[in-house]
Amino acid sequence: MSVRSVVVVGDVMLDVLVRPEGPLAATSDTPSRIRVARGGSGANVAVAVRASGHHVRYVGAAGDDAARDTFVASLDESDVASSIEVVSRSTGTVVVLVAEDGQRMMLTDRGANQLLSEGFVAESLEVPFDHLHVSGYLLLDRATRNLAEHTLMKAHEFGRSTSIDVCSVGPLLDVTPEVFLRAATYASQLFANEEEALVLTSTDDADAALEMLAARFSEVVITRGALGAIGARGDERFRAEGLGVEVVDTTGAGDAATGAYLGARLHDESPSAALAHAMVAASSVVGTLGSRD
Repeated sequence: MSVRSVVVVGDVMLDVLVRPEGPLAATSDTPSRIRVARGGSGANVAVAVRASGHHVRYVGAAGDDAARDTFVASLDESDVASSIEVVSRSTGTVVVLVAEDGQRMMLTDRGANQLLSEGFVAESLEVPFDHLHVSGYLLLDRATRNLAEHTLMKAHEFGRSTSIDVCSVGPLLDVTPEVFLRAATYASQLFANEEEALVLTSTDDADAALEMLAARFSEVVITRGALGAIGARGDERFRAEGLGVEVVDTTGAGDAATGAYLGARLHDESPSAALAHAMVAASSVVGTLGSRD
């Protein structure tokens, strides 16, 4: 089994997850389940790739504060190495409001992530690596879009495989699909959920979206929640059924699927086998509050 060296560039975030246990009381208290933990979509992917057995290094920016310490300690626990640029702004934080059906709404302050410097990332890429994954949040923010595009281009020039995930449909609509796709030119693999894929391709059919994205990227995976996932690699098409588990919170499920799929593919498993691993990983996340156990 091949063991690869993977670099993930993404946000450093602290998650505050809130699941109200009743209707919100506008001027009073609402009993809730609240959890504070390491966040970051890219970090979730990194942990899942590491769980597959690969060596993983995470690159991002944070403030000199307790939130950064929590983030780094969590990665250490998962045996993910970290290269964190310390900048003069607070570490990013997101408040996740989790509805009764497990769907969520996120209130995001990207904070220090917007100050991640191209020089710091370029220096991090001087250490040998086999694969680069860039969190789509970096492409969705004007402050880091050029950095993300140049980082993907550099890895491509090194002859390394590259991947990106879309991450969030709201910011995607704001920046426009055209801008995102242009910045993602040097990614060989694209990961998106169904809503994101439909927006990227201006269609209302997941299979049609897959075909359109497969014309741009070497490999595409579209997750569809309870419906499972579909994918494409060249002329090959593959799909996996959802596992039908009880949903408590969908936070991090897509990231877990992305990381598990990447980990399996970097072990040279087939796309179909990798997608099966992705469904198992996603199902293990949705049954708990937050993206980690």
